[in-house]
Amino acid sequence: MDPVRVALEVGSKRYFAVALDWPGWSRSGRTEQEALQRLADYAGRYAAAIGDSAPADAAEFEVIERLEGNATTDFGAPGIPPAADERPLGGDELARQRLLLEASWNAFDAAAAAAAGRRLATGPRGGGRDVAKMTDHVLGAEEAYLTQLGRRRPKPPAEGVDARMRQVREAALEALEARARGEDPPDASRVKRRWSPRYFVRRSAWHALDHAWELEDRVG
Repeated sequence: MDPVRVALEVGSKRYFAVALDWPGWSRSGRTEQEALQRLADYAGRYAAAIGDSAPADAAEFEVIERLEGNATTDFGAPGIPPAADERPLGGDELARQRLLLEASWNAFDAAAAAAAGRRLATGPRGGGRDVAKMTDHVLGAEEAYLTQLGRRRPKPPAEGVDARMRQVREAALEALEARARGEDPPDASRVKRRWSPRYFVRRSAWHALDHAWELEDRVG
């Protein structure tokens, strides 16, 4: 099997290893080697989340991009779009990336449902969001990510968080398809520098999976 192509985001305190062809498969570490090792450690978990065994079979990585990180990197989130994400996205690859994104969303939903009503382990200082606050956090991020595609946040429905999540995700998929075709959504917002379709998928999938795995680990 060919090596997994990786972009390495280099901050002053943290490194992020990002599998370029597998949106959502991104892990950080305090050193380059630690970030790459954590990426390897999560191969099986990522494969299980997306329903594809290929990532788990990967034997080695090839770093093809090195990116200068920023405060977001050091805070603990990938913050620099790889140059590879500026490539056009369409056809079978757009369909594939959409499936990977929806699988990542579904993984978070499943983790939240499994953790509901369970006692979650906390950090050394007693910190950590409960399931409701975690879901609100993920929803808030998805709303912000939607604007990075050039789409305004839709008016919230009256039904609650679950309905809002579905609404925002549906709007995101519509905006993703439009941007991939080179179109602006009809209600395009004034974002100075919008994310590319590939980077939107990568960032949203990473965030959903990162918190899905956090919930799974805290349930134990």
